[in-house]
This record gives sequence, C-alpha cells and structure tokens, in this order.
Amino acid sequence: MDAIEALHTRNSVALLTEPAPNSEQLDQIIRAGLRANDHGRLRPWRFIVIKGDARHGLGEVLKEIKRTSQPDATEKELEQAARAPLRAPLIVVVVAKVQEHDRIPEIEQILATAGAAQLMMVAAHALEVGAIWRTGAPAYHPLLKRSFGLEQTDHICGLLYMGTPKVRKPLEALEPEAFTQHWPGVMPD
Repeated sequence: MDAIEALHTRNSVALLTEPAPNSEQLDQIIRAGLRANDHGRLRPWRFIVIKGDARHGLGEVLKEIKRTSQPDATEKELEQAARAPLRAPLIVVVVAKVQEHDRIPEIEQILATAGAAQLMMVAAHALEVGAIWRTGAPAYHPLLKRSFGLEQTDHICGLLYMGTPKVRKPLEALEPEAFTQHWPGVMPD
C-alpha cells in the first residue's frame, strides 16, 4: 500500500484479536513514529509496549484507578476496567517526556508526540495491522503514570491497541470542502 492510499484509507479498528503485530511489524510501526515533526529535535516521545500477561497487570492498575476515582463503582464495572487491556493482543503506550526548554513549550512537545502516535496508526494500517487509539480518564491519572515509572511532567498521549481486525467498518466519505475555509488576508470587522 502506498503512503497516500494508507493516509486516505486509515480507519480505527475497535474489534481486535490475535495475532498481535510481529516484531518486524512493530519495529516498522515504531520507526514510523520516530519520523514525526519535532520542533528542536527534542524527540519527546517514548513508547511502552504491553503484551501477553503484562496486559493483566495493566488491567489491575485500571481496576484500582476505577475503584479510587469512582468509589461507588460496581464489581461489574471494576471487572470491566480490568478487562480493558485484553481488547487487543498488544498495546503501545505513547508518552510525551516533556523537557524544560526556553523556546519549545510543553504543548509543542505533546503535539509532536501525538504526531508520532498518528504516524504509528497509519503505519499499522499500511501493514494491515488493526489499531485504535484510546485514552480516557485513566490515561491522565497519576497512578497510571506511576505504574509506568513516568515523571509527573510526562503525559500519556494515548494507548494504541493493535492486533488483527475481526471486522473492518466501511469508511465514511469525507469531503475536504466541509472542513476547509480560505482566509481572505484581512481581519473581519
């Protein structure tokens, strides 16, 4: 699949199963992320790969986050949180390791990391690996950061769930005109 086709046809795939991307595919996916735009060449992105039984450990962390942030959560809701990482055979946690810099603000480092995640999503699609980018409240919880050994200044930009698609939903037609405007070069009155 060429680059333009991959960009025009990428779609999130929520229903994933085994097999996970193999080591060669994962290497290519991560290499794609390393090519993200990066003001100042800070390379703020880091990737944490979770697969196999480690997903159960992540599930226990997510269950604890649910328990502490929602004390009235039912046992069913707690178990649902624990099963979330099992939705795919492999997860790549995309982290922005923000560095103090006089010219490059935190937001630009986070955006660069999000750009890396998007390139990884396109690369996964080009390799016929199903993927979906998830975050949700746990991604911003200090316990999840701590469980990954992250600093308080680090940001989890997403959890990229990857595997073999069970089903691919059809692409919605999107026309650029619906999302584009042209500025006339003057301030409006």
